[in-house]
Amino acid sequence: MPNLRLALSQIDPTVGDLTRNAEEVVRRSREAAEAGAQLVAFPEMVLTGYPVEDLALRSSFVEASRAALVGLAARLAAEGLGELPVVVGYLGRSEHASAKLGRPAGSPQNCAAVLHRGEVVTRFAKHHLPNYGVFDEYRYFVPGDQLAVLRLHGVDVALAICEDIWQDGGRVTAAREAGAGLLLVLNGSPYERNKDDARLDLVRRRAAEAGCTLAYVNMVGAQDELVFDGDSIVVGADGEVLARAPQFEERLLVLDLDLPAAQADHTDGLLLADGLHLTRTELGGEVTPAPAVPLRAGIAPRVGDEAEIYAALVSGTRAYVHKNGFRSVLIGLSGGIDSALVAAIAVDAIGAANVYGVSMPSRYSSQHSRDDAAELARRTGLQLRTVSIAPMFDAYMGALGLTGLAEENLQSRLRGTLLMAVSNQEGHIVLAPGNKSELAVGYSTLYGDSVGAYGPIKDVYKSLVFRLARWRNEAAGERGEVPPIPENTIAKPPSAELRPDQVDTDSLPDYDLLDTVLDAYIEDDRGRDAIVADGFDPAVVDRVVRLVDTAEYKRRQYPPGPKISRKGFGRDRRLPITNGWRRG
Repeated sequence: MPNLRLALSQIDPTVGDLTRNAEEVVRRSREAAEAGAQLVAFPEMVLTGYPVEDLALRSSFVEASRAALVGLAARLAAEGLGELPVVVGYLGRSEHASAKLGRPAGSPQNCAAVLHRGEVVTRFAKHHLPNYGVFDEYRYFVPGDQLAVLRLHGVDVALAICEDIWQDGGRVTAAREAGAGLLLVLNGSPYERNKDDARLDLVRRRAAEAGCTLAYVNMVGAQDELVFDGDSIVVGADGEVLARAPQFEERLLVLDLDLPAAQADHTDGLLLADGLHLTRTELGGEVTPAPAVPLRAGIAPRVGDEAEIYAALVSGTRAYVHKNGFRSVLIGLSGGIDSALVAAIAVDAIGAANVYGVSMPSRYSSQHSRDDAAELARRTGLQLRTVSIAPMFDAYMGALGLTGLAEENLQSRLRGTLLMAVSNQEGHIVLAPGNKSELAVGYSTLYGDSVGAYGPIKDVYKSLVFRLARWRNEAAGERGEVPPIPENTIAKPPSAELRPDQVDTDSLPDYDLLDTVLDAYIEDDRGRDAIVADGFDPAVVDRVVRLVDTAEYKRRQYPPGPKISRKGFGRDRRLPITNGWRRG
């Protein structure tokens, strides 16, 4: 049985930075070659970054991607890496019109290519295009209609791209029909909670259906709201996990695979499942016997739920700050749980020296909250200053004589204005501290606590905020470090402190109850009657549904933040602002 030493390069590309991404492909290909790899694969659209959104509709960007692909092939050969076949994703275009979709020749495609000996030896486009959740690939791309197979070192390797294995049939079935010994899948699969388990189940099922080993390489890092967790996997046809990369870390996974020898001599154009045409490329190479001591990549241990989510939030924050050219962030520190967790995430993402906090007390700010903000700064090492908003507040009140909610919101807006002024003056970007529970029901102030460039816990319900804070402190304790979040911050009742003795439960149900109803209404899209039928108080459900429905205009104006749930606000959940439907 032939042996193939395969390398899966789990890396973090930057959307639009073709030069940097190509540089990373060269660097990782060199590492793979030095490890003795006979084939190296990179994630979906690694050359352009993913998702490119409407950049795909710019012909200049499509042509730049195609030119970068050709240049990358030449550079690999020039640097002595030409004998190593390199599989990369890129943005391409169709050669033929798509009558079914009414799209002309030259329409954008989500493509991958094999680079060898200075040439682009084969190209193919994604067959199944996702059009749900965060994906709208039918807006941009036309599907491919071929199954590309490489014959390499006596093994047939079938190639696919991400959604090609999330849908039944298609390239999975075609790979079996073609007698492939390995199905290699390039992915840009975004993170969401518990998806690593679903991904493993999927890969095992598709390996069995294809009747061969399946290698799944995924990207890491983040792009705007989307976080990519890596979790690249190699699974045998029998479902055995042969290798698995860690989540949220760049990694080159190299391992030896004993694969069946290629037998069939299918001709190009053979019609396979779902109307796919077989195209086979012979790359040669002598059949390699299994080494006396096969190289095993290992199986990265899984982490707990809170650890996984926290890592996703840190990855998303780090990528947003660094990829947008910033070095430092600014956070309004109230002494409350939300801003404390955001501060801890920021410190872990970019280092305490680059995190700046501002305490902005008013006449209603308790001393313990001021002390908690100072203690957070001491524990984390972030840089804290205190600027009272009292003089500004008194000036506004003297001029306007505001009362009630207007008086409360004025305090929040003064803090937002102060943060943006410091941001403009010193060059930090502001992180917004709002959580998903508050955003869901509109418990936030436009142009106040909603100001900022990024919202690290935008997709985190309040009850989960508390769990993450406790987990982060426990993790610090296990490492012998100082827990970053003061215990009083976690233990005290949540409060906006915009009026005397205010607590959140004055305005909202208890967060455990609220979040349970929100999960049913938002994540599961269940209507009001279905939620009430589960035993919830109709008055509570009616109130929550009304608050969610009437706060859409606020959510539209909130900054982006890392998606961790099944249905994040923004790309996942798109409802009209002007909306007369009130039945849930």
